[in-house]
Amino acid sequence: MNTDLALQVNDLTVRYGTVPAIEAVSFEVRRGAITTIVGSNGAGKSTIMKALAGLLKPVHGHVALYGDDVTGSEPDTLVRKGLVLVPEGRRLFKSMTVGENLDLGAYQRTDTAEIRRDLERVLELFPPLRTKFRTLSGRLSGGQQQMVAVARAMMARPRLLLLDEPTIGLAPSMVDVIADIIQTISREGVDVLLVEQNAEIALEISAQAYILEHGEIVLRGASGQLAGSPEVQRAYLGI
Repeated sequence: MNTDLALQVNDLTVRYGTVPAIEAVSFEVRRGAITTIVGSNGAGKSTIMKALAGLLKPVHGHVALYGDDVTGSEPDTLVRKGLVLVPEGRRLFKSMTVGENLDLGAYQRTDTAEIRRDLERVLELFPPLRTKFRTLSGRLSGGQQQMVAVARAMMARPRLLLLDEPTIGLAPSMVDVIADIIQTISREGVDVLLVEQNAEIALEISAQAYILEHGEIVLRGASGQLAGSPEVQRAYLGI
């Protein structure tokens, strides 16, 4: 068992019926760092995240979370083990307030005093949410809704946070805010797996990167090295 790894994925294969979505994908997330999977729309990024979170069952492959085999585990089991997903599109309960959405993030927890402390911490991390605490989440801007989605996940006290396209549809200034928050979360001891179409920001804030095309990993390496690759620059960075 490699104690340096938060997540180890080997030969993960997922199909929609008979149609392959991802094929024999292998990658690692190291502890204490941000790892990213970069790919264009339809490359299979969200499929990987859903499979890791227990929302899709793989037809082949193995997933180890901090050394424990969690292949095919149910979503609630994975949350208890510390793996928490921030889904693409935020998936908030828009008819509920910000505070109510945050409460739902801690629904499996019973440590009331610690929940209160974690709530205060996420409100420090996301200052706009303090003033919007009793506002219906559906009335927030896109950037503020993304903050609620990440804050809700943090209320589950994750060890490994999965972020599925957290900057999609956001203004450039808000992209920078979300990127700063992700880095802060990482510095505070939460391991992070980020999937993104926005290769520029993903490669900037991550340590290790994988390039996904048509359901397969085609490149892997240190993020800085991949950012300097002519192939990545041409295909993903517009250089």
